[in-house]
Amino acid sequence: MNRLLAVFGVVLAAVSCSGGYITYEQYGARGDGRHDDMPAIVAAHDAANEKGLPVKARAGATYYIGSGLLTAHIRTDTDWGTARFIIDDSAIQTDPVTLDNVDCPVFKVESCMEPYEIEGLRAGLRKGQSSLGVRLPCRSLVKVENENHRVYIRKGENQNNGVPQQEMLVADADGSIEDASAIIWDYDGITGATAWPIDTVRLTVRGGVFTTVANQAPAKYSYFVRGIDVRRSNVLVEGVTHYVTGELEEHGAPYYAFLWVRYAADVTIKDCLLTPHRIYWTIGSAGIPARMGSYDLGANSSVNVRWENCTQTIDIDDPSYWGLFTSNHCKNLTMEHCSISRFDAHMGVENVTLKDCVFGHMGMRCVGFGRLYMENCEVHYRNFILLRDDYGSSWDGEVVLKSCTHKPYSGNPITLIDGANNGDHDFGYTCCLPSSIELHDFLVDDRCCEAIDRVFLFGTFSRDVRASGLQPYPASGTILLDNARTLSGKPLELSLNPGLFAGYTLTGGRF
Repeated sequence: MNRLLAVFGVVLAAVSCSGGYITYEQYGARGDGRHDDMPAIVAAHDAANEKGLPVKARAGATYYIGSGLLTAHIRTDTDWGTARFIIDDSAIQTDPVTLDNVDCPVFKVESCMEPYEIEGLRAGLRKGQSSLGVRLPCRSLVKVENENHRVYIRKGENQNNGVPQQEMLVADADGSIEDASAIIWDYDGITGATAWPIDTVRLTVRGGVFTTVANQAPAKYSYFVRGIDVRRSNVLVEGVTHYVTGELEEHGAPYYAFLWVRYAADVTIKDCLLTPHRIYWTIGSAGIPARMGSYDLGANSSVNVRWENCTQTIDIDDPSYWGLFTSNHCKNLTMEHCSISRFDAHMGVENVTLKDCVFGHMGMRCVGFGRLYMENCEVHYRNFILLRDDYGSSWDGEVVLKSCTHKPYSGNPITLIDGANNGDHDFGYTCCLPSSIELHDFLVDDRCCEAIDRVFLFGTFSRDVRASGLQPYPASGTILLDNARTLSGKPLELSLNPGLFAGYTLTGGRF
């Protein structure tokens, strides 16, 4: 612990006492858009990290980044200003035999402090437990895992065997767990617990206009990681622009997010312009055709991440392009004033707040826990919220929708909350529907769907528990309707499968 804090103190002193800044040109960059400047960029950041100095790009420069698969490590403030960066992935090919991912971010934002292992948790943890029961060197982001139990066992065209039971927590030095990252499962045992110290001084990365010349690899699940990888806590990324060019009509390998937050806490992404990717088809793990997801914005295994005023270059309702945003294993995600084609939480999210946002043709999709709060949001998908059926269409918590508008482009009938769980698959956890649902001043703008004659709160969520013998799908709680209406005047009905929802108590309105 003393070594960790000593290193942290040296870094703070270096940053606070140093003067001047580092440029890419000092280390050989030309910035002419033709010569490969990546070796110079890497060297410049290495020097800045050693000296505790910020990095500034030259105004008007265009830095070319070739296929050498190098990563620049950012540990100090970086200002790219109006400089441009061309990331040329066109010559990078994946291994045709192994189909390995090209996991080589151009920039990795990282801490000077190293992760550490936590001992003393082997006996397990319980849902809602308020403390780890051990002390830590400092406030930290903690990943707990039980390799002996698998969760998120995916169903469908991209079926798989799931992942070890895991989640991310933020814990103070005394071991207390912050409410926003409360434990969501019971753990019979902990096979591993890793912690990342949370930096107390914010690091800022801003500016820059990036253009990715897309890869021309086969349309297989060999993901490219070729952007800005935020692996440090307490970071602000501001004013980054990303374009995509050179995508082929028929094939290309998918991308993970260009702006990707991984194993980090307290991160804000604001005033950024991103670009969705074309949709390519491949053969999924079930042996049938599947569309490949390719993203430009996302988070993985992180807590307390915010996106503010983020938009995309392509019309959010253009179905030729995949949804912009993805996340996995995250907690306490917030979006405000964003207009993007999709919000999606694949392998679980705990606590989501969406305010003043518009989601386009792929809508709002999630499975998870805690509080899902949406205020003054607009969704253009056929469902306002789609609980992902490949992960059990489960939300263990409450849903609050306030002053929101649903503008479905299709669907017959229209459903506000939809999903499917036939009870024939073990996802590794008990699936359930929200225990509390509130609709305040909610409007269904059904003008574009004149042929649709019915509007429902729930889809059918059809299931047959008797056929599978698996645990039933809990669907009970309270529903509050406070001025929920359709623009056409059609009544809001409960569901075409009302028996499944008989356990709910309705207040404030009627079906």
